Amino acid sequence: MTIMQRDFETGAERLSAELADRIAAEQARMRARLGAGRRRRVALIGGAGYIGCPVTSHLLAEGHEVVNLDRLVYRHGGTVLGYLPHPAYRFVKGDMGDAASLDAALDGATDVVILAGLVGDPITKAFPEQSAAINDEAVRRCIDNLAGRGLERVILISTCSNYGMIGKDEKADENFALNPLSLYAKSKVAAERHLLSLKGKVDYSPTVLRFATAFGLAPRMRFDLTVNEFARELALDRELVVFDAHTWRPYCHVKDFARLISRVLAVPSEDVAFEVFNAGGDSNNFTKQSIVDLTLARLPGRRVVMKPNSADPRNYRVDFSKVRTRLGFEPRWSVADGIDEIIWAIEAGLLGDVDERRDFYGNYSLSGL
Repeated sequence: MTIMQRDFETGAERLSAELADRIAAEQARMRARLGAGRRRRVALIGGAGYIGCPVTSHLLAEGHEVVNLDRLVYRHGGTVLGYLPHPAYRFVKGDMGDAASLDAALDGATDVVILAGLVGDPITKAFPEQSAAINDEAVRRCIDNLAGRGLERVILISTCSNYGMIGKDEKADENFALNPLSLYAKSKVAAERHLLSLKGKVDYSPTVLRFATAFGLAPRMRFDLTVNEFARELALDRELVVFDAHTWRPYCHVKDFARLISRVLAVPSEDVAFEVFNAGGDSNNFTKQSIVDLTLARLPGRRVVMKPNSADPRNYRVDFSKVRTRLGFEPRWSVADGIDEIIWAIEAGLLGDVDERRDFYGNYSLSGL
């Protein structure tokens, strides 16, 4: 079985009997609530991006309806073209901070996933005013416009970058002190705190997912992320420069993020309401050196230069025991799998335009604003 074929497996999840029963009971409740012929309708805020597209594919495959609200700040609208013929998919171009756009996207929605924002430290540092307008002001307006719509779940996508730097023998669980070092992480912490402060004031169940660093193939591919960048540069036989090789970071495949979002939607609300989960798995805590070693094992003899003291001081390992024990979630794809599929895609000629379309394949500029 190839890595790609795993996407089409059914019934592959191994759940405890108790969790499986709880999910079945929740599904029965939702069927009774929606009535005959209706399906869950999930509004993805920022659903055309690197993670939004795999989430779209996964939710559609599970039989849900998907509405995607996206401002397309990277001019990446082509990523949604393949979904448009699907009868359960709808696209709305608009700003999550604009009430009319949000109303259009949330018409009939049962659930909301907030993916939107300027993602990553470099883009928010390069565009601080736009970062404040989108990641702080628009996100808050979006959250403040969700109550009273009869929603079931609201999932806010946050980041493990909120932990910043921690001691080398420590692992950050969800109660670990937050130490955001960038504009990006500071905005995520603020959004988390605002959403979680609404307990007793809203009629939906919110959940915060702190994502590990993403990797893996997706329609809006990004090569400004560690695993993807390392695999591509070495697959093309280019010299790879690596800063701070022994710093730790958690990683997670984009398709595993999609599985986890689906799991949060599937379980009873009391399992996830006003809860924070680190999103990933312990097996994918890696140093940059370890990722280089995995890649060189597949591409021996390629050139790597190690340098100290990058501009990014983050160094953290993360504890994922809560998402494993509470939601029965563990990643299906390893960092090695991600490296393999990127090398395969490059050798198959699927990514030959990356250098010519740099802004599409990374969060470098805001040409769509």
